Amino acid sequence: MSINSNIETLRDKAWARWLALGLLAFAMFCSYVFMDVLSPIKDLLQSTRGWDSTAFGTMQGSETFLNVFIFFLIFAGIILDKMGVRFTAVLSGAVMMVGGIINWYALTDAFIGSQLDVWFTNHLNYIPGFDELGISPFYKGMPASAKLSAVGFMIFGCGVEMAGITVSRGIVKWFKGREMALAMGSEMALARLGVGTCMIFSPLVANFGGSVSVSRSVAFGVVLLMIALMMFIVYFFMDKKLDAQTGEGEEGDEPFKISDIGKILSSLGFWVVALLCVLYYSAIFPFQKYAVNMLQCNLTLDPSGVSEFWQSDLATYIQYIIMLIVAIGAFCFSFMKKKSVKIPSLIIAIVALVVYCVMGYMRQSAAAIFAVFPLLAVGITPILGNYVDHKGKAATMLVFGSLLLIACHLTFAFILPMFRGNDLGGVFVAYVTILVLGASFSLVPASLWPSVPKLVDAKIIGSAYALIFWIQNIGLWLFPLLIGKVLDATNQDILAQVNAGTMSPEQAAISYDYTWPLVMLACLGVAALLLGLYLKVVDKKKHIGLELPNIMPESEKVGVEEAEATTVEE
Repeated sequence: MSINSNIETLRDKAWARWLALGLLAFAMFCSYVFMDVLSPIKDLLQSTRGWDSTAFGTMQGSETFLNVFIFFLIFAGIILDKMGVRFTAVLSGAVMMVGGIINWYALTDAFIGSQLDVWFTNHLNYIPGFDELGISPFYKGMPASAKLSAVGFMIFGCGVEMAGITVSRGIVKWFKGREMALAMGSEMALARLGVGTCMIFSPLVANFGGSVSVSRSVAFGVVLLMIALMMFIVYFFMDKKLDAQTGEGEEGDEPFKISDIGKILSSLGFWVVALLCVLYYSAIFPFQKYAVNMLQCNLTLDPSGVSEFWQSDLATYIQYIIMLIVAIGAFCFSFMKKKSVKIPSLIIAIVALVVYCVMGYMRQSAAAIFAVFPLLAVGITPILGNYVDHKGKAATMLVFGSLLLIACHLTFAFILPMFRGNDLGGVFVAYVTILVLGASFSLVPASLWPSVPKLVDAKIIGSAYALIFWIQNIGLWLFPLLIGKVLDATNQDILAQVNAGTMSPEQAAISYDYTWPLVMLACLGVAALLLGLYLKVVDKKKHIGLELPNIMPESEKVGVEEAEATTVEE
């Protein structure tokens, strides 16, 4: 309760609460850029640092290692409950920055031949217990730079997960009873643009000035993490002033309790949704880390053959501006109510998207081509969320999303390779498939997350989300590692040629056959499809209400509430 209800607080001022959202959203944007900063330059890591696909996959999977096996994700929730949004936001920013700096140093020339290089070469080749279980974040023969980079990525992963739950809590605090859905959608849209930003600028920075340096791309990401920390610090003082005005302490959900685990794990619906989450996200996020290299290996791209303009930094900047125009146009179409604004916004977004795709083709850049991935998701996610709110059909959306996921990965595996030698046809197929995959990705946050409150008691919803995130992190740790191992196991001829000196590391890096890793990801989609169909059966049998809208007329609420009460009792 406010000290004086007649006093206008910062939260009541639109500019102030949207500024608070901007600070939090931009911090997450920066973290998303760093999260995949090495993904579009996997080939350079192989040719300049000697990382094979197993080393790359092991390092990428290390991001969630501490969250999964040391249970840091659970501890992060406890820290947030005990210390509040302000402290946890700044702490998460600092942890991300420390991890980023370690990651950067591992890839600098200064690390090569240093005492740390020697130490990491001779140590961490065997971790008792972890090696026996097959979950060690290191292995014998792993390049020293990859080991230290993995250490940094583990620390960064702790910070970014902590930041994720903290930002969500912060948005609830500032927008409760106001534009909550719009604020959540805006934050998600800006954060996802970080993926496209990374895909465009990481290769540019790595090749800046004509000399190749993978550490330069990581340094670019570290600078953004420093900016993210500054955003959190500014938010700290804004949030503190808000509490001084309202006289309230920091709001919090019920703390995570060990006793809640039994209640949650006994829910069949919870397990179906949790498994759907881990299967779906494991088929998307780990794929992002290999997607650029997959395109390099399957498309007939010749960057050296394009004109000087298309190779220039100016072309990169122009393409990025066009990406922002696409995002802004799609954003306006999703949230504006006036047709006089919606229709022109949609037309602008579509035209800009076509121009962006043409520029990606002209530049012959796999990273620029894949950067289109989040653009459709930015525009579609709010629309789908609004549909679920008013029309329902969340479980059906999950089934449809799984079908799209399977189709996309099988297209990448079997149809895209058929266009080798046909650069225009291959790029067209790649663009369409990437955009459809982005649309598929939109179906999950729009339908899966809003369904969780219907599956568990409201008193333990926070605990349920914590467990789902933990289960999700298991997949995000495992599948980058598995993709790398499958890639090396099914391309042993390439590794043999590199060892024999008959193929250069540069050529080897863009010669992989990605068929079986993509088939593995498609199988995750098949499993998600079966679970989605089963969830529809469970929903119909137990009257959970997953197919019902979240916002219903008052006349329909009574019957639904009685059914939900019966479900909880069951």
